[in-house]
Amino acid sequence: MSQRKRPQTSLFEAAGLERDAPRPLADKLRPKKLAEVVGQEALVGPDGALTRMLETRSLGSLIFWGPPGTGKTTVARLLAEETDLHFQQISAVFSGVADLKKVFDEARARRETGQGTLLFVDEIHRFNRAQQDSFLPVMEDGTVTLVGATTENPSFELNAALLSRARVLVFKPLDAAALEQIVARAEEIEGKKLPLDDEARQMLVRLADGDGRAVLTLAEEVWRAARKDEIFDAARLTEIVQRRAPIYDKSQDGPYNLISALHKSVRGSDPDAALYYLARMLDAGEDPLYLARRIVRMASEDIGMADPQALVVANAAKDAYDFLGSPEGELALAQAVLYVATAPKSNAAYLAFGRAMRAAKEGGSLLPPKHILNAPTKLMQEEGYSAGYEYDHDAEEGFSGQDYFPEQLGRRTFYEPVERGFEREIKKRLDYWVKLRAQRK
Repeated sequence: MSQRKRPQTSLFEAAGLERDAPRPLADKLRPKKLAEVVGQEALVGPDGALTRMLETRSLGSLIFWGPPGTGKTTVARLLAEETDLHFQQISAVFSGVADLKKVFDEARARRETGQGTLLFVDEIHRFNRAQQDSFLPVMEDGTVTLVGATTENPSFELNAALLSRARVLVFKPLDAAALEQIVARAEEIEGKKLPLDDEARQMLVRLADGDGRAVLTLAEEVWRAARKDEIFDAARLTEIVQRRAPIYDKSQDGPYNLISALHKSVRGSDPDAALYYLARMLDAGEDPLYLARRIVRMASEDIGMADPQALVVANAAKDAYDFLGSPEGELALAQAVLYVATAPKSNAAYLAFGRAMRAAKEGGSLLPPKHILNAPTKLMQEEGYSAGYEYDHDAEEGFSGQDYFPEQLGRRTFYEPVERGFEREIKKRLDYWVKLRAQRK
């Protein structure tokens, strides 16, 4: 019989040592106390919001809003240590109702022993409305102190009820000075300088785009790639990390500000500014179909019936891009932007729809008047359905002047066209029909 080979003993085992897996730089440099967190002085500085909270030894539920790599998870963990709370972390990406129930039950059991729980929920905006509502009871009775982290605007992504029970704190993207400080600490821990010339070092900071974790990942890539005594310039750095400098400035909520600037330039009838912002977003790698959808929205919201063709052109540009792809299809988007920017403006349709929606909520259960309802059965005919209805095409000038609103609601005016573009003609028609309606009543 052949004997099974024994595995070779490693040098670590022979020396009685445990093998320690390599740790990423981001883990090695994780702050041990709030004062070590860089780039968030408004929160953890001497006069910061969190510093003041900790001075009172009271910590309410919080929502951390900011881009990745700005310290949200680290700060939450340190807050738990500072307040002697048990730190529990879950991610909305991987957690469901059953997971939440288990976490809440564990927190209740912990509370009975006198131990509070800081529940950190990463990507909290990924939970649906019902899941977000499940936090309310345990927040209200103190079972957990919730700290939710989100990269999305909480005003749009989180329930109003949840927001009313938590304070939103904004984490800013790290500026160049903060990122440089992180790089310097990495060099100190690793005991060696980054093999970059001055220009490449500045580019490394720009490539991180306000993300502390990203700058450390880039630094690791550089150290791995460098041969002995090799120093990289900016061009070589770009080749090594296979990444180009970002166009969006996250410190100004780049994509959100640029799309806002594009929309407002269109609304303000400035085609040159509108083209500039379109070009910036395309150059930054924004999804062209996202831009196409926004241009369609502009055509409805800011032009509407002043030039109904604007919506046709915007949709055609979307279809053209879908057909041609990049870069050929981008010209169609530029053409659509020029059209909507130079078209006559009116938000009358937008306002009318808003008024109609409010009226719909007010009279949501009201039946239309019986004379405009069909009467397919004898009973419905006996009940007066369709009685008195006048077929407009048989009326003089194709207009009967009947009332179509529910009787209890009464006639309303939602749409008020402006004296611009095609809406000038529509206004004439509506004014004329108002006179005819009055005469025929």
